[in-house]
Amino acid sequence: MTSAYRINYQLRAHKRDPLIEFIKGLLLTPFILHSKPRKPVFEPERSTLIGDSDLESLYEEIPDRPNIDYQEEDEPLMDANLNRYLEIMKSVEVMIEEHRRKAKKGVPEHSRLHRIVPSVASFFTPLPLAAAFLDANAKHSIAARRFVPPSFNDIRRLLNTAQVMAIAPTVSLITFDGDMTLYDDGMSFSDSSPLISLLITLMRANLRVAIVTAAGYPGDAAKYEERIAGLLRAFTDQNLPDEMLKRFFVLGGECNYLFHCEWKTSESGKRAVGLTYIQPEAYQPAEMLAWSQGDIQELLDVAEENLRRCAKAMNLKASVLRKSRAVGIYPTVPGVKIAREQLDECVLSTQQRLLEYQQRNTKPPIPFCAFNGGNDVFVDIGNKLIGVQVLQRYLGAAPEATLHVGDQFLSTGNDFATRSSCCTLWIVNPEETQNVLMELTPLLKYPDESFKPTPVES
Repeated sequence: MTSAYRINYQLRAHKRDPLIEFIKGLLLTPFILHSKPRKPVFEPERSTLIGDSDLESLYEEIPDRPNIDYQEEDEPLMDANLNRYLEIMKSVEVMIEEHRRKAKKGVPEHSRLHRIVPSVASFFTPLPLAAAFLDANAKHSIAARRFVPPSFNDIRRLLNTAQVMAIAPTVSLITFDGDMTLYDDGMSFSDSSPLISLLITLMRANLRVAIVTAAGYPGDAAKYEERIAGLLRAFTDQNLPDEMLKRFFVLGGECNYLFHCEWKTSESGKRAVGLTYIQPEAYQPAEMLAWSQGDIQELLDVAEENLRRCAKAMNLKASVLRKSRAVGIYPTVPGVKIAREQLDECVLSTQQRLLEYQQRNTKPPIPFCAFNGGNDVFVDIGNKLIGVQVLQRYLGAAPEATLHVGDQFLSTGNDFATRSSCCTLWIVNPEETQNVLMELTPLLKYPDESFKPTPVES
């Protein structure tokens, strides 16, 4: 039907994930139909005065119900609900497998899941959703809830768990967003971060680990070293061997600046672990190397003009920052937050403006990423989809063996595009990153059989 609700739903599409909404809708049906209120009973002294057959009529006749209490059902509701939820999870598993089979044949649009969720992304591995739901239910007692149905975050977390279970035996490359994934927004890697030991554990398991961040400092290793100083100090203090350090990378500016990790000796003779810039010709494909500086600056000019227009139209106290391969706006006054709705407006407006510009331009379009950074908006040349693909080619990792962890998987976020090239985990803060890595590390294989992952307190 046409209604204000339906119109509002369409306008808010950039704040929804269609697959999660689909699964949430499926789980809502058994919750509504079967999570019934508890049975009303009467106090003993009251119920002895009347026959059992009159209890229901008394319940209806007395508005204030002074002597009514409640008791649990004879059979636990949780068990019945759990079976219903698991049945739904198994059905979605089957739909995902059918979608994967159709995709391998080159016709993913013929799958039943695609017909129901047209924007559904690729699945590079099976997803054991039923097993993941059992794990999530053990932690959060989802099936025991009577008044709060399975939520967006419940489903997001169980999808993460299912992906961890599926990819653990084969994963060879794991990439991370920076802000709000490994450290708080605008902050740096601290020496006390519990993620440090987990990242080192991944490297011990022969995984290549990369930070893929929007932060763009052209060829400036020192700037990136500042952001991950605590992690690099831990590498130094633990005297990690060169073989392990070669498995750690930083890719900045979405896909534009690649660094590898190695031991360095300062002028004073002190050895420490640092980052070394890798020249673009060594890892970038020909199509990236063909992007001309003139075309890049022309696209950034269009983006800057639109961002300035948006800031003026909404009276934002924001400054413009222009870089060689990025442009963005951020609050002029430190500590002042820009409303999420205003940031999203800047993103969506700029995306549309750049697409219109590219449609009118006869030159081959240069990929870009316009995204809401939490308290700023930036337009970068390239995107994390290209970034992950560059690493996959450079390091020889297949999509089904690559895992990207990030917090920006809505359509206005810069992690969203990676879904087309690898498996993903959607987290919301560094604490959730810690949790998913604690799920992953015990499932990995380690060359040194005597090594066991160090337990980390959650």
